[in-house]
Amino acid sequence: MQKNDVIAVTGAAGFIGSYLTGYLNKLGFEKLVLVDDFSDEHKAPNLLGKKFLHKVHREQFFDWYEKHPGLIKYIFHLGARTDTTEMDYAVHKRWNFDYSKDVWELCTQNKIPLVYASSAATYGNGEHGYTDSHDVVNALQPLNPYGESKNNFDIWALEQKHTPPFWAGVKFFNVYGPNEYHKGRMASVIFHAYKQIKSSGKVKLFRSHNPAYKDGEQIRDFVFVNDVVSICYWLMEKQPANGLYNAGTGKARTFLDLVKAIFSTLQIPENIEFIDTPADIRDKYQYFTEADMSKLLKAGYDKPFLSLEEGVKEYVSHYLVKNKYY
Repeated sequence: MQKNDVIAVTGAAGFIGSYLTGYLNKLGFEKLVLVDDFSDEHKAPNLLGKKFLHKVHREQFFDWYEKHPGLIKYIFHLGARTDTTEMDYAVHKRWNFDYSKDVWELCTQNKIPLVYASSAATYGNGEHGYTDSHDVVNALQPLNPYGESKNNFDIWALEQKHTPPFWAGVKFFNVYGPNEYHKGRMASVIFHAYKQIKSSGKVKLFRSHNPAYKDGEQIRDFVFVNDVVSICYWLMEKQPANGLYNAGTGKARTFLDLVKAIFSTLQIPENIEFIDTPADIRDKYQYFTEADMSKLLKAGYDKPFLSLEEGVKEYVSHYLVKNKYY
């Protein structure tokens, strides 16, 4: 990748997309085409100070490309409907499946390498583990329409005989970090826990409704956004084998570990209360996720991942406390 290459980023106003935009800027890439629905004013601060060539509404992107043929050299497709509580599959199908197919076709026809966002939500309850092996994709049973739409696209991509010159679907695990202020209920547990601590001095965690797990010992693979974006960039730059790649740390941690790290960073005594998991998500709740990172590591990725404590300290002290964006 050359510094004067034009790179498109979909979902550019969102959490990970805006972070990737800033990340690319710091590496010297300023010829960016940012694609999103830019009407949400709560997302506007995510792009303040970022350098780019064009902002293109997601509905107009394909028409725009026809008027600028050959301009784009790489596409990071991070745009998606990510609300896991939205139960209308048609909404997810439109943005996570149909739109992604259109991006794929554009990349295939114009020989543009593609890195797109899949999700750990595809793994459901983990009956088949958390391996990014292509052998299990058809057997996966996501717990909600969001995960279903992501897995359906992965299945579709793996079936294609005509593909971009390089493609990778990146399965994001529990990503946290700056630029998620706009996400409301869908923001990370770290964001919500920090807000609770600052307002009341305590944190409310979901009680376990699974006898195999104690309260607060539900386990997730929490990954700092910089690590996720680093993986996406590395895949695009190195272009190993086409296919699906996990983006986690490979080390699952409990929610108790997470909130204790926040209390420690803020130097506030621990005060944790347990509440019932909301009924509307209780039967769709994942109690354990942990990325099998062996495929990415075997492909040559060797950058160490931030530990939960390091990531929480970075996020809380450098961004949340200062209300700063990346």
